[in-house]
Amino acid sequence: MAANKTMESPDNIDSTAGSGLVSTDLFSPYFSDSSVTIYHGDSRHIVPTLGGFDLLLTDPPYGIGDKWTTGEIVAKTGSSRLWGKGETWDDQPAPWWLMLAMMERCEKSIVWGGNYYPMPPSRCWLSWDKVQEFTGSDSEHAWTNMDKAARTFRMSRGAAHAQMKKVHPTEKPLKLIQWCIEQAGDVATILDPFAGSGTTGEAAKVLGKRAVLIEREEKYCEAAAKRLSQEMLIF
Repeated sequence: MAANKTMESPDNIDSTAGSGLVSTDLFSPYFSDSSVTIYHGDSRHIVPTLGGFDLLLTDPPYGIGDKWTTGEIVAKTGSSRLWGKGETWDDQPAPWWLMLAMMERCEKSIVWGGNYYPMPPSRCWLSWDKVQEFTGSDSEHAWTNMDKAARTFRMSRGAAHAQMKKVHPTEKPLKLIQWCIEQAGDVATILDPFAGSGTTGEAAKVLGKRAVLIEREEKYCEAAAKRLSQEMLIF
């Protein structure tokens, strides 16, 4: 994507994507194996040090954290957990300069929640149809810069929960993220600067891709590292 910068970015941003996964050694990996590298830190600091990738696949914060902390989710879904209580992971959207920096480093981009950001017009939006089985949103949407027809993935929330022990409040089903990678076509390297509990990393590993993940909250880095260090992945 050749995005035009419409907001000021820090002076140390290098907007030219390199040929390698990481262009500096300023940060030590929290976890690394032959398929996935996890960095524990702030994407605003780490993304500017990265080289180029084939695909950006991420689910950034939308800035709707008040809904998670007030108990609205519990009231609507019947969940016994107050996701996000005392946390700040969704207190505000990611800064626009960071969104641009992420996209500039990747040939293709898939951004869940792109409808919360001033993204350019897109021919191809990806949608997750949750089969309208609960009182939250019927679907979620990902902006892409791909020149292809829009596509929809159908998987009920109940089926998604049956297949995973949800660790992060906005964790996506593994099959959905695998489907996203497949929609991107022939890609080998993937960047996820808002990695949560590591679903993008597991999907990349299952499909034989390489991925770099960044996560600010150490507890989610720990969960992702544990998940990805398993010799046999369950999917």
